[in-house]
Amino acid sequence: MRMSDFWRLMDDEFGAAYARSLARDHVLGALGNRTPIEAIESGVKPREAWLALCVDMDVPLERRLGKELRDHTKEMRDLRKRG
Repeated sequence: MRMSDFWRLMDDEFGAAYARSLARDHVLGALGNRTPIEAIESGVKPREAWLALCVDMDVPLERRLGKELRDHTKEMRDLRKRG
């Protein structure tokens, strides 16, 4: 995952302003008591930081892939239902 993907997922899930605040200020035990930004800057992969934040913030599994993939998955389900 690239940093641009990390920020897209963060913005989709939390909104741009809150996403920046969470990434900068929210300390996660799963990331060695670091914020997502601190962890990424010290070499943790953005995907690992994203998933750790998802677990801590109780983001449902179906929303962890981002809005674009959720929308695509929903469209595919709708198409299958229509036959």
